[in-house]
Amino acid sequence: MSTVLHVGMADLVTAKHPATLISLGLGSCIGIAIYDEVAKVAGMAHIMLPESRGENTPKPGKFADTAVCALVNELLQMGASKDRLKAKMAGGAQMFALGGKGSSILSVGDRNIEATKRALSSLDIPLVAFDVGGNKGRSVEFRTDRWILIVKVIGSAVKEL
Repeated sequence: MSTVLHVGMADLVTAKHPATLISLGLGSCIGIAIYDEVAKVAGMAHIMLPESRGENTPKPGKFADTAVCALVNELLQMGASKDRLKAKMAGGAQMFALGGKGSSILSVGDRNIEATKRALSSLDIPLVAFDVGGNKGRSVEFRTDRWILIVKVIGSAVKEL
């Protein structure tokens, strides 16, 4: 039987197969899953903001730069190999139209997307699938039985990445 773990805002969770990691209510936030199919381990973070700016935070899952590093470190401690790690992500919506057309005011979603991609790139972790942007919130679940990220958006078909 699969263990079901919920990942709250600014949290990160790791698990061994069989597991389902769930994060609800991603607006401008990012839900990222990093996993190693051979070691049968996975982790998920619910990223709220792009950068920690060097802050020592008790919740590394809150920021893209600290969340990705923390997830990778935890997975390596669980037996993952850095060369086998892959990532999938969803979220980063522009939930509010503020500041007029083309304005970067409060474009937190776009900044979260870019910061997460940068953090993955800096660690040479391939982003193999994603569903980001737009203006609708999402909920995600990562299942280790098929190593898929299921993305749910109200009023849209369920996506499997």
